Order: sequence, then structure tokens, then C-alpha cells
Amino acid sequence: MSRLKFWWPLALAFALTLALELALVERKNAIFGGGFGQSKVIDEPGEWLVFAPGLVAAHLALILACFLVLRALHGRRRAGGAVFCLNFLFLTLGAISALLIAKFQALAYFSDAMGFELIRSLGGGSLYTAALYVLDEATLLGLAAAGAAAAYYLCYRLARRWLPEWRAGPDPLRWRHLLGLLLLAVPLALAAGSRPDARYGLARFTAFGAISLGLHGLTDFDRDGYSWFTAQRDPSPFDPKRHPLALDIPGNGIDEDGFGGDFRLGAAPGPAPALRLPDRPRHLVLIVLESMRGDAIGKIYEGRPVTPNLNALARQGFWVRDAYSHVGFTTESGMSIFGGALRPRRGGPSLFRDLKAAGYRIGVFSAAPEDFGGISETVGMRESADLYVDADLLKAERAHESASLGSLALDGRIVLRELDRHFRSAADWARPTFLYINIQEAHFPYSHKDMPRFLPGRLAKRSEIKAANRAMVERTYWNAAAYSDWLVGQVIARLKAQGVYDRSLILITGDHGEALFEEGFLGHGHVIDRAQTQVPLILSDPALRVAGPVGLADYRSIVLRGLSGDGPPPPKKAVFQHIGTLDRPGVVGMVEAGGIWTTLNLETEELWFSDSGRRLRYRELKAGSPDKARADRLVDEWARQRWLARENSPP
Repeated sequence: MSRLKFWWPLALAFALTLALELALVERKNAIFGGGFGQSKVIDEPGEWLVFAPGLVAAHLALILACFLVLRALHGRRRAGGAVFCLNFLFLTLGAISALLIAKFQALAYFSDAMGFELIRSLGGGSLYTAALYVLDEATLLGLAAAGAAAAYYLCYRLARRWLPEWRAGPDPLRWRHLLGLLLLAVPLALAAGSRPDARYGLARFTAFGAISLGLHGLTDFDRDGYSWFTAQRDPSPFDPKRHPLALDIPGNGIDEDGFGGDFRLGAAPGPAPALRLPDRPRHLVLIVLESMRGDAIGKIYEGRPVTPNLNALARQGFWVRDAYSHVGFTTESGMSIFGGALRPRRGGPSLFRDLKAAGYRIGVFSAAPEDFGGISETVGMRESADLYVDADLLKAERAHESASLGSLALDGRIVLRELDRHFRSAADWARPTFLYINIQEAHFPYSHKDMPRFLPGRLAKRSEIKAANRAMVERTYWNAAAYSDWLVGQVIARLKAQGVYDRSLILITGDHGEALFEEGFLGHGHVIDRAQTQVPLILSDPALRVAGPVGLADYRSIVLRGLSGDGPPPPKKAVFQHIGTLDRPGVVGMVEAGGIWTTLNLETEELWFSDSGRRLRYRELKAGSPDKARADRLVDEWARQRWLARENSPP
């Protein structure tokens, strides 16, 4: 019985803290069920054989470390008694829970939701809801701490009164047992390196992440940031100049990153064309449709056209069918659209600064928070705008519960309302005007309570967005796309009614695509393929017959040439794409004319050739073969883009 008394506090602390972290990790990263924005899912037996032992061993080591430290602080004589067990449970559960709540920002969800409920109740809300509004994260944390302290005091008094002589029995645990668990984690961490999904999942957990960080520090012998325990293992552990993802210095005779040999930079691209405006400059209306897939244009869903307004504009103007995002995230895409570079520098050239210097009146009407991720600051949006309205300014009217910048969105009709406040007639267009409009309707979760219905059938609630409801999720997304199209139609109708449509260059595009469970994936930014990276690009001027492939970074040049009357830019051979940061991507790729992809997974060194469907390892390619030449073109383009970004960075 004494043995059982000894083990139950450890088992309880282990079970409760692990259950809490599992719930938080799954909510944020969906490593088991998958879902929006998640491509790494633990769903194969081999992955479970690595993940489960690694998670259990690491978390057990964490609980055991807490036990041994607390026992040392209590001393042998008092260890094992009722008060010791009480202290162990409260301190372990409290400290780990607080750490997890802070790590996953769990309280932010509740405080945001409370604020949203108050906003919904304005004009007749209750005092109860108003009280909830003031419960921000700090207040909630304080209340939780106060409640825990009160509970501890009550349990302490009861233990001292009713269990004064209670002891758990002999304590066989020693520091060597903790060392044994840590040593067990070493082969499990190595095994996880060959299972990317298992490695990704384990890295989300605090204990295993801390152990991996320690192992990385011990085996990063040359201190270049790579070791035996990083996603890309270091093949030259004692040479700091050579490691995975190293910047390949052109023409120095060294292949720093191990791909493609010594890099040759070649000729740098020329500058964007100078803006030479005619006597009567055209207005510019640039509309970005969040998460709009390239195949939305001409899409028929259940017998109905999804984008009749975009279809009409494509017929009257020009539709660039091969247009792609460089990376599947809004922040980088927004910077590329306006900055004219894959990674524009802050304060550098941009459409906003170009047209401001040319005397344009600039209006920003965005359903998103444009400060998110530094978009506005990088391209000079806020500093250049004469009129500026975004989701952060109108936070009280947001469409969804969360108030965090990454989740803020406005109903598109609010954007139209704000547009109508400032542009009512031709007199409001007396100066050349650059109008930027952002529409968020097709972003996850693809609907909100005020969204109108354009397609028949029930729309999916947020809780119903899962693979089992794929047909409903697709309907919900395409309904959002149809609503986005309707909003575009409303903007075009206003331009025509105010007599400025024929004097305007209109460019409509998306920031990236969206997977709708193709290959089992939902979302964007984690796979380089057509669904997630092809975007619509429609120009109202039929003379701007731009030849694809076109990347978002090409838009600035297209617009400047169009406003100057210079015609389309010369065609390019490929558009470079990447997942992750440019310097440390997980996957790089290029898409050539006709939508032909070549991608390279830098963690597994696996190449994918979309035209043949083949998957080959880079080291297995034969020298001089067409596949090797194509793979090296991709590697060289990645190195070139890194050097261009480096030269574009401020000193």
C-alpha cells in the first residue's frame, strides 16, 4: 500500500500536465487531426512508434526533475509526507500549467472572446458582459493565481489536521533515474530526425523541445547553428563555413550549402522602370482578394458561376493565367505585391512611395490589419496614405471573435461603406488616385454570421471544418469566393457610376491560394502546388498582355509600365517559391510556363517534378542528366534570391 501511496502523486502530476499540453498543442497545431494550415500530421504507425515513446520519456523526465528538486528542498526527513505531496502537486501542476498557458497564449482567446461579446451587446448590453470585458489576460491570470493560492491554503490546513502522520512510504527515486530518462531521449530524438512529422510534433512539446535544444547545443561543435539534432543535420560538424542552408558565396570555389556546386551569381536584374506619367494620368485601383485560388476565375459550382464579375473583367481586359505567390502567407505576399521584390527592405521602393512622389492621392480601404507582420511599415502604406481605413481601426466591427491582429477581419460591406464616405462623385477623383482595397471573405473559416448566401446548401460552421465534411467545406469556401466577387462588382459599379472606370487601371489578384483538402490538406503556406500558390491576376487594360509565369514581385513593374503606357514587361522563365523564411526554408521551388513545378525539400533532399510526378533524392541524380540540370537551376535561383535580398537589405 505504501508503494501505491508513493506513486500516485507522480502519476497524477504526469497525467494532468500531459493532458493539458496535449490539448493545447492539438488546438494550436492540430498534429493529430490535421486541419487549417497544418501539413505535418502524425498519422502513420512508424511516426507513432517514434512520437509516443519520445513524448512519454521527455515528459516523465520533466515530472521526475520537479520531484527530485522539491525533495531536495524539503530534505529527506520531511519528504514523502502529506505536506510534501501537497507541495509537489500544487507547485508542479501550477508551474507547468502557467508555463503552458503563457506559451500557448491560452488566455488571449478568452479575453478576446469576452471583448467581442461586449461589442455585440453595445446599445443594450448587460453589466455582466461589461464586467467580462475588463478581464484581460493579466486579470485572468491574477484571478487564477488567487484561486490556486486559496485552494492550496485550504488543502494545507486539511492535510495538517487530518493527515499529520501520513507518509507515502519508501522513496526509491534517485538522480540516476532522471539521467536514464534523458539518455533514453537521445536515440528517440535521433530517430525522430528521419520522421519529419514526428519530429515536428515532438518539438511542439515543452519537455522534448528543451531536451532537443540541449542535445543540439552539445553537438553543434562548430557553432554554425546546425548539429546532429536539427531538422537538417550538419554533414560538416567541424567546419562552420559549410552546413545545410549556408549562404553560398559566389565564385569562391566552395560549395557552402552542399547543393549545386559553387554558386555563380550572373547578371543582376535591372531596376524597375521609371514612372513617366502622361498629361492625364490614369487612376490605379488595386484589389487584393485574400486566399483566392487561381482556378476561381471561370469556376462553375453546382451549375452556378462563382465569379461572374471577375469573368466579365477578364473578358474585357486581360487574364494572366500563370500568376503565383512566392510564399503562401499574407505578410510576405503583401510586401512583394507593393515592394516589387521577393523580400523588399523597409523604407525601400514601393508602389505607395512611387505614386505618392508622383502626386497621387492614396486611399487604403482594407478588411485586414495592414500593420500585421510589418506590411504597412515596409511598403510605406500608412505614411503615404491620404485616406486610411483598416480592420484594426474598426476593430469593434470585426467579423470574428478574436481581436488578435492575425485574426482580425471586416465584412466587405463595411469596406464599401467606408469607400462611399470618401468617394461619392467624379469630383472626389480630381487628382490621380491610387486606391488599394483588401477583401478578406475567402480566408479561413470562410464564413461569418453576416455573410450572404450565393450558393445553395448549408455552409459549414467553424467546428465543422474537417476532412469528413469536405463537400460542405468546399461549398463554404466557394460561397465566400462568390461574395468576394460580388464585392468586386460593387466597386466596379461605383467606378462606372462616378465616371472614372475608363480612366482607371484596375488590377485584381490574390495574395496566395487555398487548399481544400487536396492531398488531405486544408489551408495555405505549407505546400508548393497549384492550389496553394496560383492566384488570379486580371488587368482591365487589354493592352497589358503579360506573359506568364508572373510572381507577385513582378506586379510593381507591371503597374509602373502600365501607368506609363510602356506595355507589358518581357516574359520571364520561372517564378521562385519557398516555404519558411528565404534563408532557412523547408522547401524551395520554381514554377515555369504552363504550371510546371520543380520543388526540393531541404530536410529530406527529395525533389518533385510535377510534369512527370517523379520524386527523387538530390544526391541520387546523375551528373549531366536533365533532372540534375533542372534541380540545379532551382538551387541556383534560391541562392540568387538570397543574394538579391542580402543586397536589398539596409547596411
